[in-house]
Amino acid sequence: MTPQPTLVARLRRLYDTLAHEVAKFGTVGALAFLLDTVLYNVLVFGVPGVVDGAMADQPLLGKVLSTSIATVFSWLGNRLWTFRHRRRVAVGREFVLFLFFNAVGLAIALACLGFSRYVLDLHSQLADNLSGNGVGLVLGTLFRFWAYRTFVFRAELEAEEGLAPEGQGVVASGR
Repeated sequence: MTPQPTLVARLRRLYDTLAHEVAKFGTVGALAFLLDTVLYNVLVFGVPGVVDGAMADQPLLGKVLSTSIATVFSWLGNRLWTFRHRRRVAVGREFVLFLFFNAVGLAIALACLGFSRYVLDLHSQLADNLSGNGVGLVLGTLFRFWAYRTFVFRAELEAEEGLAPEGQGVVASGR
């Protein structure tokens, strides 16, 4: 019979797991943010002196398109790297949950962008980026990290992080 890890050891293991996930999630998120922001700005504002924005009159649709592309990138990065130890065998179900929670995160960013554009009547590139890619991103990211960890890339957390008594819990699926 193996001795149970102490509470301090189990809490340390939980902290280490969370710290690694946050760092990886932040890296994937930073790259997805860069992709989303560049795509949005090119679609809505174009490239100065080269091409006008194809969606200059449709900034919310431009945000939906840029975010959708960044979402697929983010899912792959989080599935294959950040939460690879938590991923499900049922890839389709995982992807549907990921898309659902990203849609909620997008709604948060769109609400911030829409408020800035249509309530505050701010139409500059700076205002769009601060509202949609700043405030909306921070609020949406906090929500998405919680949702991904809790619902999408979920193995039995207690078993995985050594918090369940020995012999209880389900081992994470994946590699």
